[in-house]
Amino acid sequence: MKRTTTSRKSRTDIKRLKSMKEADIVVDKDAPAWTPKMFARAIVRKGLKPTPRKSLLSLRIDPDVLAWFRGRGRGYQSRMNALLRAYMEAHK
Repeated sequence: MKRTTTSRKSRTDIKRLKSMKEADIVVDKDAPAWTPKMFARAIVRKGLKPTPRKSLLSLRIDPDVLAWFRGRGRGYQSRMNALLRAYMEAHK
């Protein structure tokens, strides 16, 4: 599955946005309002190096181990990666 990233060059018309007045901005009534907690978790990527892409790998995992990770829901591959990273960092 191909994922889009935020590291691509923005296609936003910045000049047009900067020239807009407050009255020109249309508010989406269906969009939830941003909370302070949402702002605290936001990540600003401008000026940062893009995160390195992960390598695609075929790996044999015991069925019970895979079932355990999958049983924890979405993101199981990321959790497996995090555990492998923690092991790597601990054994440097």
